[in-house]
Amino acid sequence: MRDEVILITGTSRGIGKFLAQYYVDKGFMVAGCSRKKPEWTSTGAYEHFILDVSDERAVVNMIHSIQKKFGRLDALINNAGIASMNPILLTSVESVRKIYDTNVLGTFLLCREAAKLMRKRNYGRIVNFTTVAVPLRVEGEAIYASSKAAVLNLSQILAYELASFGITVNVIGPTPIDTDLIRGVSSEKLKKLVGRQAIKRMGTFEDVANVVDFFLSERSCFVTGQALFLGGV
Repeated sequence: MRDEVILITGTSRGIGKFLAQYYVDKGFMVAGCSRKKPEWTSTGAYEHFILDVSDERAVVNMIHSIQKKFGRLDALINNAGIASMNPILLTSVESVRKIYDTNVLGTFLLCREAAKLMRKRNYGRIVNFTTVAVPLRVEGEAIYASSKAAVLNLSQILAYELASFGITVNVIGPTPIDTDLIRGVSSEKLKKLVGRQAIKRMGTFEDVANVVDFFLSERSCFVTGQALFLGGV
């Protein structure tokens, strides 16, 4: 058992579930969270919190619980996110608020509270999630892509603000991966998106984990404020 503690958001399924199991298997102590009970159980060092990442009090309480139980937090992986694949003329204000609350406000709250705990040891790794829909400017994804563009800009500014505390902040932009997030996207649209990549295939969970491993490495102490988009976009 290693003593590193990682917090991963959105671990009930999809990429978050994979990363939680992946790091538990690697011997890390992992905390995860989601709005619903996970669809899986772990036999390793895993603790789950049920909360909405846009709920400030719930996020603060979770970080306090992690501090009380583990006494430290080494890494934060802000995976939780929602999307709405609608043209702007068909997008409701309610949908906009939900997307921005989860993707932007949630990322901000987790970064802020995690950094407070990380700076006590003058060390930390934060990995936030954007999307290839940002550089590709995908039609029908204006709100989702703009929320993830905000996450990218937020992360690059936080990289400067948190550098003096030994905390790096980097961003990964996955290509389409077979998760619930893209289940409502037509096969024709997915094919066009993949066709705009240098490497013309769907992404995998392992592709994401490879980049996250790099950002989390102690040897990546001189890497911050960077965004790595998968697939070559």
